[in-house]
Amino acid sequence: MMRRIMKSFTMSILLMAGALTSCGVQQKAVATKQAETTETADLDTLRIDIHNMSTLRYGTRTVTPDFFLELRGDSLISYLPYMGQSHGAALTSYPAQGLNFETRIMNYQRNWPKPHMKRIELDAKTQEDTYHYIIEVYDSGAANIRVRSMYKDPVGFDGESVPLPD
Repeated sequence: MMRRIMKSFTMSILLMAGALTSCGVQQKAVATKQAETTETADLDTLRIDIHNMSTLRYGTRTVTPDFFLELRGDSLISYLPYMGQSHGAALTSYPAQGLNFETRIMNYQRNWPKPHMKRIELDAKTQEDTYHYIIEVYDSGAANIRVRSMYKDPVGFDGESVPLPD
């Protein structure tokens, strides 16, 4: 009787180990495929002119028409307003720049979760903070941007995708 219990227990352990191993292999394969897609995909070139911003603490505000976000190859040009609070940001000798900077894109992913919408996710690092941008562009030209940061309140923007001058 005891041998039968031990044999069943051993078989259960082996089956669970096999299942966990196969899950790990599948996850690695998916991660590798996503990494290949990101590396080989050509990066977007676009400009979004901003109309409104939505903040965590101050609600939704209409902004002046001179704010924008541009993607040019592997560069991000972010000239966006910011209202919010910083949370334990490391003290630096640099002046606060908010969301006004030009930097290289660190991580880049693009997909089409809906038939008429393209979603771009990217990370950008400045001397002040690290940012995660989620950009949704619709075929109609409408665009949404959500920005999360390590040390600041999140903020969102609504705007319109416009052609870039050559």
